[in-house]
Amino acid sequence: MFSLGGEVTINASFTGLTQGEHGVHLHTTGDCSASDFTSAGGHLNPGNAQHGLRNPQGAHLGDLPNVTIASDGSGTMSTILRGTLSSVEDNVFDADGTAIVVHEKADDNRTDPAGAAGSRVACGILTRS
Repeated sequence: MFSLGGEVTINASFTGLTQGEHGVHLHTTGDCSASDFTSAGGHLNPGNAQHGLRNPQGAHLGDLPNVTIASDGSGTMSTILRGTLSSVEDNVFDADGTAIVVHEKADDNRTDPAGAAGSRVACGILTRS
């Protein structure tokens, strides 16, 4: 995560996933211990917004674009998080941390609460780089 000119950018790399588009979200708790990753909690949504990057009433801070995974199971993402570096860091690196969760299907970027993206298939904990 880095800040340039008032924008906060997050970069992520993914491996071991099925080919195609997958929804990706930041979740409220940095805990991937449950087999279905429900231990990561709901979407990171400190502003109590609706879900979806294309929702006129959205979006959650944790709403990220879909990632396209290649046939070798890998993909990358770089996206801008809404807010100042200070406010984003306060929300992401709070006492219980934040997880990044990959879903089985693409996020439709509109449907509340999770974009009809299906089950959680991968989970990781965000760390400062």
